[in-house]
Amino acid sequence: MSKMALEENALNLSQGFPDFPVSPELIEAIHRQMCEGHNQYAPMPGVPALRQVIAQVIEKTYQRKTDPETEVTITAGGTEALFAAIAALVHPGDEVIVFDPAYDSYDPAIRLNGGVPIHINLGPPDFVIPWPEVERQITPRTRMILVNSPHNPTGSVWSQSDVQRLETLAVQHNLVVLSDEVYERLIFDGLTHQSVLGSAALANRSVAVFSFGKTFHATGWKVGYAVAAPALTTEIRKAHQFITFSVNTPVQRALAEHMQTEANYLHLASFYERKRDFFLEQLKGSSLRPLPCHGSYFQLVAYSDTRTDRQMAEHLTRLHKIAPIPVSAFYQDGTDHKLLRFCFAKKDETLERAGAILRHI
Repeated sequence: MSKMALEENALNLSQGFPDFPVSPELIEAIHRQMCEGHNQYAPMPGVPALRQVIAQVIEKTYQRKTDPETEVTITAGGTEALFAAIAALVHPGDEVIVFDPAYDSYDPAIRLNGGVPIHINLGPPDFVIPWPEVERQITPRTRMILVNSPHNPTGSVWSQSDVQRLETLAVQHNLVVLSDEVYERLIFDGLTHQSVLGSAALANRSVAVFSFGKTFHATGWKVGYAVAAPALTTEIRKAHQFITFSVNTPVQRALAEHMQTEANYLHLASFYERKRDFFLEQLKGSSLRPLPCHGSYFQLVAYSDTRTDRQMAEHLTRLHKIAPIPVSAFYQDGTDHKLLRFCFAKKDETLERAGAILRHI
């Protein structure tokens, strides 16, 4: 859709990247680190100062003591962390439970490493986990369950009850949990992020994945991290070492400085909640019906038309010059609920332009 938007000179609200500036202080810190000569390989697990500040933030946020030496690994974005965890922990023939609609790297990463993805479909409007169905799908070959909250593409978030159900199943069936939490700071409506790191029983058998690109709206820097117990981290680093070896040194060092100040990340929920609300305001008067969104960069909307969601996304892009993503693209079986995903991590003027187009269709 981004390619089509470029070809059609359409407003691109498809791919999840912000169009507003990154913190000037953070950019200046990277420049300073470069000028000071920090331009060679970082240690394979990550710059120690960054791992230390991550451990401190995790303890403050989730009340879990984390060893920066043995439990935190810096990766080339959240996607590499996901891939490294799957490569390390999923063996040929192992089954991995995945909830659709899902971020598009999950299924191929599982299959590339010889695993067997077991897809369970979630549905609108709330995309809640059908826990009895999850239990029915667990077999002696089930190795891992892959979860994501706040959720891409739907904006749904987990409840404490979801974490408790996950913990029960993971302990009962000896499962590894891979938890994609890259939108942890982008959660709205007074809700609290329910991390696997907040449960001692889950934290010991989980890999939690995070992204500085999402947190600091610098997706092109591709810096993320994985947090896991020492035994799991040891295996993940064996994969990470031969995927990227190490991650951009000056960016890591600058992030270590930037994360020392809580205000640099604690305000993000209110910032993006305002963006969501502003976009919803722009949609008023259109024929599109917004679905609940409690986190992430993304707003789903339903439409009433005979077109499939793929046809509708192409129609909007080519004819009306605004590009969303069809939600069926996030289902392995192509399930079409006639939903489109729009990214609201944009400047207000971008969202105003989008609203003006959508209200007149």
